[in-house]
Amino acid sequence: MEYQIRLASHEDVAAIEAVMRDSLEVLGRSAYDKTQVASAQRHTAFLDVQMIDDGTYYVAVAGDCIAGCGGWSRRAKLFRGSSAQEAELQKRLVDKATEPARIRAMFVDPGHARRGLGRRLLEASENAARAEGFSSTVLLAMHSGIELYRACGYVEAEPYAFETPDGIVLPCTVMTKRL
Repeated sequence: MEYQIRLASHEDVAAIEAVMRDSLEVLGRSAYDKTQVASAQRHTAFLDVQMIDDGTYYVAVAGDCIAGCGGWSRRAKLFRGSSAQEAELQKRLVDKATEPARIRAMFVDPGHARRGLGRRLLEASENAARAEGFSSTVLLAMHSGIELYRACGYVEAEPYAFETPDGIVLPCTVMTKRL
């Protein structure tokens, strides 16, 4: 199957969010229990459409099927959330001379996993951030994706316990890479 990487559009949002939920359901189970997966689906499987508006979010497509998604951001926000502090981070542009670009919302449909889509989406994001003048990236890795990020040159910076609004903790890891 041949995949194309392209910028996401607002018309893609429903399909992107379905990929997020399916990825969490199947691939997320390698690192999280049933309760954690269900909470992640309820509270994190929603696209931050600001990345579409900014032209920094991609989809991997095969024909009309969205098989994967992911992107980067020049905004300070590192992951999806809705607190007042996170809203401020959403507005603030990072200083590309001193701060890393943010890699965000990387998911692959389980039916298309292990075909290099995550790597291709990550590379597209890194290349675009590099072209804009960033010299490093940072991401919040769910543990189901940590091996991919290691294989792509990311190193663990610190553990992070993401707590969903229903009080479920998802252990994650902040990872960084020099571009």
